Amino acid sequence: MRIKMLAVAIATGLTFSSFGATAQSASGDAQQLADLKAQLAALQAKVTALQERTDAQSSINVSTQQNIEALQQAPARPASSWADNTKVGGTMFLDFSHIDQASGGKQTDASGTGLDVKRFYLAVDHKFDDVWSANLTTDFNYVANDGETQLYVKKAYVQGAFSKLATLRMGSANLPWVPFAEDWYGYRFVENTLIDRMKFGTSADWGVHLLGNSGMFGYQVSALNGGGYKNPSRTDHVDFEARADVQPIKGLVFAVGAYDGELGKETATRPTLHSARRYDALAAWNRDGLRLGAEWFNADNWKNVATPATDTASGWSLWGSYDFARASVFARYDNVKPSKDIDPSLKDTYWNAGVAFPITKGVRVAVAYKDERLRNHTNVDIHTREIGAWGEVKF
Repeated sequence: MRIKMLAVAIATGLTFSSFGATAQSASGDAQQLADLKAQLAALQAKVTALQERTDAQSSINVSTQQNIEALQQAPARPASSWADNTKVGGTMFLDFSHIDQASGGKQTDASGTGLDVKRFYLAVDHKFDDVWSANLTTDFNYVANDGETQLYVKKAYVQGAFSKLATLRMGSANLPWVPFAEDWYGYRFVENTLIDRMKFGTSADWGVHLLGNSGMFGYQVSALNGGGYKNPSRTDHVDFEARADVQPIKGLVFAVGAYDGELGKETATRPTLHSARRYDALAAWNRDGLRLGAEWFNADNWKNVATPATDTASGWSLWGSYDFARASVFARYDNVKPSKDIDPSLKDTYWNAGVAFPITKGVRVAVAYKDERLRNHTNVDIHTREIGAWGEVKF
C-alpha cells in the first residue's frame, strides 16, 4: 500500500511540474506535453506491475503459513517399536475325564476322575528384520493323578528365513516328523500322534534345523543333541532326523522320514551299544472339511541303545474326521507291536471316537471316549478306558 501511495505522489508531482512549466512558457512545444503523458503512462504501468507482485507474494506467504500450522497440528507418526515386531501367543490342552485302568483284571491307581492341564505353551516371536527372527516357547503341564507340575522351555531358537526353501533355525525347535503329523491329524488336543503316544519320538529338540516349503514340495533336516527338548546336554555324537513331503494336489500329501542316532545317551565315559533308527511314512487328505490319514513307522533299538539285546518295533495309525456346520466327528485306530524281538506277542491297540464343537475363535471342546489295551500272551494285560471332555485354547 505504501508503494502505491508513493507512486501516486510521484505521478502527481510530475503532473504539477509539467503544468507549471507550461504556464510559465505559453509558447511551449506540444511535443513536450506528449512526452510527459507517455512517461506518466509508463510509470502507471510499473506501479500496476509492482502491485500485482506484492499481492502474489502476500498470497504465497499466507499459504506457506497455513501449511506450517497444518504440519504443527498433525499428529506425529510413531516410530517402529519393539512391540510392533513382537507377537505373543499361547496354546492350552486340558481335559476333565474319568479313567478306568485295570492290570490283570485289578484296578490301578491311575483310575479316577480329575482335571488335567496336559500342556500350556506360551510363545513369544520377535522379528528383527525381513530375514532374522527369534522364538521362545515355554511349556507348562500339570497331571492331577500324580500331582506333577513342571515349567520348562520347549522352543528357543534364532531363525534366518532366506527363501521359501531355505529357513535356518538354531536352538530348540520343532522336529521334522511329529509336528508335521500333528498338523495333518488335527486332533492333537485329544491325543498325541502315533510315535509320540508310544514314545518312539518327540516333537522338539536342541540342534540346527534346515527346512523349506515351496507349496508342492517340503523338507526338513535336523542335527540334534538327541535327548529331547527337556534335555539340552551335550553328547558324543549328534543325531539326525529328516523328512521330505510332496503335495501333488491341494489337500493331498505323501511324506517319508527317518531318524538315526543314540538319543542323547552316548557320552565319552558311557558309550552306547547300538544306534536307534526309525523310518516313517504318512499319507493324508485334508480339504472341504474332510480329513483322512494313515501313518506308519518302524524302529530299531529305540529303547535298547545301551543294552546288549536288540529289538524292533512297528505300528500304524488310521484316522478320519468330518466338519459339519456346528460340530465335527472324528475317530482313530492305532495298532503297534512295541517289542517284535524280545516280546513278540506284546501288542498295543488304541482307538478313540468323539464329537468336537467350536466354541469361539481359537477354542474347541471335544467329548470323546478312548480305549487302549497293552497285552501279551503271558503276564501283561493293561486295559485303560477314558471318557470325558477335552479342550483346546489358542490365542
